[in-house]
Amino acid sequence: MTNERDSIKTKQRIIVSAIELFAKDGFDGVSVDLIAKKADVNKAMIYYYFKNKAKLYEKVIKTLLDNIYEQIVLDIKKAKKPRDELKIFIETFCNFAWNNPYLSSLMLAELGSGAKNLPSDMFVGLKKIFLLLSNILKKGEEKGCFFDVKPIIIHFMIIGTINLFISTKDLRNRVVQKIDADVCNECDEKELSSYVYKKIVKMLKGEQPC
Repeated sequence: MTNERDSIKTKQRIIVSAIELFAKDGFDGVSVDLIAKKADVNKAMIYYYFKNKAKLYEKVIKTLLDNIYEQIVLDIKKAKKPRDELKIFIETFCNFAWNNPYLSSLMLAELGSGAKNLPSDMFVGLKKIFLLLSNILKKGEEKGCFFDVKPIIIHFMIIGTINLFISTKDLRNRVVQKIDADVCNECDEKELSSYVYKKIVKMLKGEQPC
């Protein structure tokens, strides 16, 4: 039992270290040696648990996408109306990304590279999150509380805004030191998700207040 617990802890430490490094330097910029050093494990352990860097990267992406999808599904059960579901979707994604900041950098890095390193079966995870939002929007449109819905565009507006805001925190801090500009440095995840929700709902406002 002790060996099993140690094994789980070691694998988790490798995954956490890999998430941070992949988010910072991308798939091509990170070596197995670097991951092993950061995780404080022998390189052979990485090959033992994950076979190779590509398999580890696949596990990293799958872990992040599965966790966020499962959390959104769980939280949405509290909602009774389409607008409530949309609000919870945005809040949960934002809260997860805020508390796992490497997620945003990793997603943006993949988009920037054309997702060339993203395993094909990992598109299933991305698709599940998109379809979850798409179903919320379509349901709202059918009930008359959302108008002129284009799910993929709304998806990019929500996910893209949140990811970009979180991943540019350091950049915005540098900007405010050089020029007097409101870059929302003091905004937290609640303010961010609330603002995004209000603007999206206003844009999609239908005839019914549902």
